[in-house]
Parts: sequence; structure tokens; C-alpha cells
Amino acid sequence: MKLGMHIMLREGTQEKNLKALLPLVSPATVGQCSMVSDDLHPHDLLHRGHLNHLVDMAINYGIDPILAIMMVTLSTARFFGLKHLGAVAPGYQADLLILSSLSPVEVQTVIKNGRIVCKGGHCIALAPRQSPTDYLTPMNIRPYGPDSFVIPEKGEFIRVIGMIKDQIITRSTVIKAPVKNSVVVSDTQKDLIKIAVIERHHSTGNIGLGMVHGFGLKQGALASSIAHDSHNIISVGCNNPDMYKAVKTVETMGGGLAAVKDGEVLARLPLPIAGLMSELPLRQVAHNRKEMIHVSRYLGCHLKEPFMALSFLALPVIPALKITDKGLVDVTQFIHVSLFV
Repeated sequence: MKLGMHIMLREGTQEKNLKALLPLVSPATVGQCSMVSDDLHPHDLLHRGHLNHLVDMAINYGIDPILAIMMVTLSTARFFGLKHLGAVAPGYQADLLILSSLSPVEVQTVIKNGRIVCKGGHCIALAPRQSPTDYLTPMNIRPYGPDSFVIPEKGEFIRVIGMIKDQIITRSTVIKAPVKNSVVVSDTQKDLIKIAVIERHHSTGNIGLGMVHGFGLKQGALASSIAHDSHNIISVGCNNPDMYKAVKTVETMGGGLAAVKDGEVLARLPLPIAGLMSELPLRQVAHNRKEMIHVSRYLGCHLKEPFMALSFLALPVIPALKITDKGLVDVTQFIHVSLFV
């Protein structure tokens, strides 16, 4: 901060850092601070809100309400060079919120560029016409099958991605490989399951394979086309056929989430816009996602946000060990490393 850095205080669905970082904020530093959400699942948007929830949190932790509001308006606009936004003053665009309460933040009216677009909690603006999404669903994948997820035995010890509760950072551990009939297999008794990343943009045929500890899955497989930041298809599973079925289901949907057990698709959530977004109303997406979480629990995974946690296992800039379509990445050294040690 003394060197001029702008600090983003993050509070998302999976990453929760706001409470730890709020002591940075004072009248002298607020111009260098923003509150940001990073990744939020639909149910959080629906039930807790977006930046209004972060403002509530900051006020509840003792931050002056004016400073809290500055961190989601003026400070952020100035950082991004948006000189016409972020304040109520001559020459600024008339983007305004009229609040009925500051504790909690309750928005009564929203004015966008001088026009009322929301009143009494209801949108009154005309929504733009939806565009076809067919051309926004990149699923350019070279043919693959259940055998694509086989890991032949090539040594006695393997590197394993170790999950840390409520964090996107991971551990890198080395353990004796669970092997059966000369191939590495999942060991649900030890909470050790297979993970795969399938390249979906350029038909390279790349499939990165590894093992992850701490996911909790006891049966079946999960797959998702949300896998930061390349957004290939990522899957975890207890056996190869279910992993194949889950990945194939995501591919067939043009992107989304899938849960499979014994070859049967138990739940799915299509995300046809780039494999990342839905054109359906928020409430319906939130309902479908809730069903995905319910099925994940049934399969034995008790992570609070299994699909959010899964998506970050493919992010090769967050320590310590992650996986991409090209295999394992030691993030501390920024090099690819082999599964077998």
C-alpha cells in the first residue's frame, strides 16, 4: 500500500478474506481499497446479494458506512480510470442508488444514467432481446473414451493435490500410489480420488490426469466446464467409466455441471453460454445448482461448495499443486511436474 498498490478486499463464495483485510481500511487508505466479490454462486447472489452484502459485512465489523460505500464506488472507479463514475457531483454520470436503510443496506430505487430502472426491489427497465447462444458453446474436443482416464503405473510414489478447507490454495504431498492391476486407482477409504482436465477449445487431445486428496467423494463422478482460468472440462471421480460419462454429459450440453453414478446422470446444470453461463432466470439457475449440491452430498462429498472448489483445482497460479490439461503444475516453481516421483 505504501508503494501505491490498490488493495482488493475479497469475499466470494469460496474465498473469504474480507474480515482479515478490513483492518487495512482507514480514512487515509480508503482511496486505495476496493471490496470485491470475485466468484459468487447464484444462490449467494439471490439470498445475500452482491456488493451490498459486502458493505453490510464491513459496517458490522466496525467500518464507517461512508468508507464502506467509498470502497464499492469512488475508490474503485478512480482505480479503473472511470472519472465520470463513482460519486454524486457535477459532471458525473447519474448512476444512483436510493437507500431506505444503511444497516442493512436496502436499495429502494436504482437510477442508471438518469433513468429509473429498479423500484421497490423490482426491475422496471425493458430487458434486451436474447441472442442465440449456439455459436458461444466451444466444445471442440478430440474423441476420447473411458480408457483416456487410465493412469498406468510408472513408479511407487505419486504427487497428490491436497485440498485445504474453505481455501483455494492446496498442498503438494507425496504418497505411495494406490495401484491395482498395474494402474493407479481411486482409494475412497483414504479420500483419494482421480482428477482429470480435458482440453475443450482447440481439439488438442490434451488430458491431464492426477490424484486429489480431501474432496470427499465416495462414489460416482462430477464434471464441470468451469475450470479457472482456461475453462477446460475438469472432473473428479471414483472410477473411469463414471468420469467419462460425466465429462461426456458436459460436452453434450455445450458446457455445464454434471453428476454421475454407475453410468447414470443424477443431475445436470447446462451452461450453454461459453460453457460458463446460463440464459435462464437467476432463481431457476439457483434451484438447479442447489440440486447439484444435493446430489454431490449423496455421492459423499461434504465440501460446502464442491463445484467451486473443483473449478479452482485447475488454476495454475495459486499454490501449491494444481492441474491443467497438460498435467500437474508446481505453482511455487512455475513448472510442470510429473505425477510419479
